[in-house]
Amino acid sequence: MKRSYEIDMCNGPLLGKLLRFAIPLMFSSILQLLFNAADIVVVGQFTGSQALAAVGSTSSLNNLIINIFMGLSIGSNVIMAQDYGAQHWDEVHDDVHTSMLLSAVSGVILIFLGILLAEPMLQLMGTPDDVLDQSVLYMRIIFVGMPAFMIYNFGAALLRAVGDTRRPLIFLLIAGVLNVLLNLFFVIVWNMGVAGVALATIISQALSAALVVMCLIQDHGYYHLSIRELRIKKKKFLSIVRVGLPAGIQGAVFGISNVTVQSSVNSFGSLVMAGHTASSNIQGFVYNAMCAFYQASLSFTSQNVGAQKPKRVLAVLGRCMACTSAVGLVLGGLAVLFGPQLLSIYSPDPDIVPFGMQNLYVLCLTYYLCGMMDVACGAIRGLGYSVTPTIVSLAGACGVRVLWIYTAFAANRSLFMLYLSYPVSWAVALLGHLICFIIFFHRWKKKAGTVSPQESERSSNI
Repeated sequence: MKRSYEIDMCNGPLLGKLLRFAIPLMFSSILQLLFNAADIVVVGQFTGSQALAAVGSTSSLNNLIINIFMGLSIGSNVIMAQDYGAQHWDEVHDDVHTSMLLSAVSGVILIFLGILLAEPMLQLMGTPDDVLDQSVLYMRIIFVGMPAFMIYNFGAALLRAVGDTRRPLIFLLIAGVLNVLLNLFFVIVWNMGVAGVALATIISQALSAALVVMCLIQDHGYYHLSIRELRIKKKKFLSIVRVGLPAGIQGAVFGISNVTVQSSVNSFGSLVMAGHTASSNIQGFVYNAMCAFYQASLSFTSQNVGAQKPKRVLAVLGRCMACTSAVGLVLGGLAVLFGPQLLSIYSPDPDIVPFGMQNLYVLCLTYYLCGMMDVACGAIRGLGYSVTPTIVSLAGACGVRVLWIYTAFAANRSLFMLYLSYPVSWAVALLGHLICFIIFFHRWKKKAGTVSPQESERSSNI
């Protein structure tokens, strides 16, 4: 029998369950984004535009380094949801213990990568000298907290696999309040600048990680976590890597394309960097709201693949597409409408507003394309195919974006032309994902019950 915080993804009316899953996740994603937003607002208001640019200039590079390991949490979500939908309870037990130990190991590796790569990579991105030292300091402190960051995200991915998006929301709400309070204390009272906001972020992440671990330990169901039983099972590890590594590589290469964009932004100077940082953070709220339906597509599709319900898989895709488009259009429009007021929250400097608005006009009004692209990608991964959507995303989104920067943007070096690379790349990748979903859905439907989607992909030439 399903408990109150779980969702039966395989039976009953679908739209209400998708919203019940997505809305808490939407708020959870926005709260997680607030960790960085609180950093940006506090340093922008109390330390200055250079500190604001310093914090913002690290985000693309941070994501580049983190995304490969975060992709493994997607693998954990898919494998867990498929086993849960198929009611393979021993497999679910192994999924939980392998995933949680893998998260801790990944976090430790990230500490060393972040500390070692911070300065040379920021220099390679052309970070201006007047913000470089602060950027390096902020990034290195953030990466010290990577074990907690990874543990929370893997644990939350396991809970999402069974439909539990409410408890991760509560954990992030508690951690988010702590983050804001510590930001204000470290910056205003102790005058620690970027080091203070970074320290506040990692302390808050440690709290959210502790809460999600306690949640899994105290659960008495099929996904109970026992510290003594933490093992990396080879079969589960390989399954997680098979689905998650391509997703992580996709995220990392997206990071490379974003680093390329950030480098181009850096060439316009620190004022443009500050405007870009503030507007990108506003966009992040729109993106994370849409991303809830990517996660819904991933989890609902995975469970219904495990339960072998092809009609419901199609229904999941259609409803998630409609929901993410509606959210993207409404929130994106509101971000543009109230853009000047929102940008002023991040910095009192009025000179950054025109630069930030250029970003909002182009990206927020077309962000629904990105949401649809992600939902289609999530549906393909839910089917168990992960390599192909990665290739499509890299060619369609990242490849087009980088090509645009070195051709169209090089011919017309304006912020508008730079930002236009995003909607063009989203549209191309969306088309590619939809074609691939149709192919893989019919292939899975034909072979359902005889071979796993992962085995089918390994024998595929697509």
